[in-house]
Amino acid sequence: MENIANYTESIKALKSAILSSRYKAATFVNKELLLLYFTVGKFISEKIKKEKWGAKVIDNLSSDLQAELPGLRGFSATGIKRMRFFFESWEEHIYIKPSVTEQLSVIYTDEITISPTVLDQIQLIDVEDIEFSPTVLDQIGRYFFKLSFSHHIELILATETLAEKIYYIQKTATEFWSLTTLKHHLKNKLYSNSGSLQNNFSKTISNEELRDKALQSFKDEYLLDFINLEDADEQDERVLESGIVNNIKKFLMSLGTDFAFISNQYRLIVEDEEYFIDLLFFNRRLQCLVVFELKTGKFKPEYLGKMNFYLSALDEYVKQPHEQPSIGIILCKEKKNKIVEFSFRDFNKAMGVSTYKTSTTLPKAFKGLIPDAETFKKLMD
Repeated sequence: MENIANYTESIKALKSAILSSRYKAATFVNKELLLLYFTVGKFISEKIKKEKWGAKVIDNLSSDLQAELPGLRGFSATGIKRMRFFFESWEEHIYIKPSVTEQLSVIYTDEITISPTVLDQIQLIDVEDIEFSPTVLDQIGRYFFKLSFSHHIELILATETLAEKIYYIQKTATEFWSLTTLKHHLKNKLYSNSGSLQNNFSKTISNEELRDKALQSFKDEYLLDFINLEDADEQDERVLESGIVNNIKKFLMSLGTDFAFISNQYRLIVEDEEYFIDLLFFNRRLQCLVVFELKTGKFKPEYLGKMNFYLSALDEYVKQPHEQPSIGIILCKEKKNKIVEFSFRDFNKAMGVSTYKTSTTLPKAFKGLIPDAETFKKLMD
């Protein structure tokens, strides 16, 4: 009977918290929602630890809340479990002030009395009542409440370290990523690839701040899972280029923010001879033109000589006086790091070498286990 009484009180307390939050922010402002979910997550976490609540109790709790508050959204059994997950993922770095913690603990005791004063205590956590650890406060304190609950859950599920979480929260808040964009960058492992591009920036970009921005603007590998190269000749760069141009919005998402597409097959004339750049962009953050040259095979040292020529011509004929020198990226199927390293020596233009992966790239572990496209065609004939 005692457990039933405690469960009944929990339902009433949660109902009061939800209603009180609605009164405080009729439109469920994002900050208020996150605070409510954090509080409910703490409440559920404590119940599981102290009273051994299991999955069945959470299911019942969700059903009973729906009965108490018809049309209530976000409090399915899965939603409630995510609130607990949200709280437990941040409890080491987000603290509730002792005075508030003492008030909240009243809800967990057997001596709870059902009165408006006590019931309101489950939702007393406000922005002023929580504190971030120094590390988190310095880096994401002002960004944390700018992300939706769905954003938070998505990045918690896909990250392992605090550094990763901080990185994606900063990026999502400052660059206004939608949930779809965040998922894309998590899948593409933007954090792991950021700053890992093989490049010669240390020798060619003297401004340290600009060099750091350039390192963060390019990745070692780009996921082009929107392109199908199954029927293309291995060396046909035009098919790859066409796939990118036809899906330019998705490619821009792969690149990250601040890139503006200018043209493909951009025409340069030097000494009455024509040259064509595969893809030309402008990066607002770096304030410079960015060239992408596409290669469907392995990286070759001679590619950098051609890129150096393109960048010199752009800086001479196209770059505006207020802009920074152009940057070039060789985007190829494969590369060997030592060959790239040796190739960079003695060039004076900023360049990098990245690889790409498409949806048709088969993991090595599966190669040879299924027939290739040509074999399939023969089997069908």
